[in-house]
Amino acid sequence: MGLLSKRDTKLITDPLADNNPITIQVLGICSALAITAELEASIVMSIAVLFVLGLGNVVISLMRNIIPSKIRIIVQLIVVATLVIIVDLVLKAFAYQLSKTLSVFVGLIITNCIIMGRFEAFALANGPWKSFLDGIGNSLGYAVILIIVGFFRELLGSGSLLGFPVLGDAIEKTGVYAYGYENNGFMLLAPMALITVGLIIWVQRNKSKALIED
Repeated sequence: MGLLSKRDTKLITDPLADNNPITIQVLGICSALAITAELEASIVMSIAVLFVLGLGNVVISLMRNIIPSKIRIIVQLIVVATLVIIVDLVLKAFAYQLSKTLSVFVGLIITNCIIMGRFEAFALANGPWKSFLDGIGNSLGYAVILIIVGFFRELLGSGSLLGFPVLGDAIEKTGVYAYGYENNGFMLLAPMALITVGLIIWVQRNKSKALIED
């Protein structure tokens, strides 16, 4: 018997597509709109949520039988706030400029609907191992969307990926490349993030609809 059963595997794979926290559950939209103008910020935020949700789910699961129901939300907030502080301190120690870019958005992980939702819906009712897998799966589902949006916004908005130019050298000041492409500044604004997420939702739901009809 393998390490993961079919049910365990579904805890990881379902949030990647069929039950994606952003495109299907429509959670965590704020950070998808706010920090995806750069691919690097998208990746770092994804890793931060992976750490907080994966470990937070385990902690809440271990404590589920001793947390009084009247204060469970307060306990959950304390757990996630502690993990977010750790993430913030690590960023400030090893990636200070990036921590300034993300600034308040790292702190807002505390109120991320995905994290609080998984604590309530899953970790309080399941064991540590399943809760860990659920946290990893939902974090990866969140990360996939953030990275896709960040990829296209930085590429089309700045002509670069991870800060490295990939569309060739632009004419100074104009942002126009030798073969005619011009940086689309609109891609760097929040409305374009919303439009990009909307397109991803449209593609995914049409794909799901086609599979059901087949």
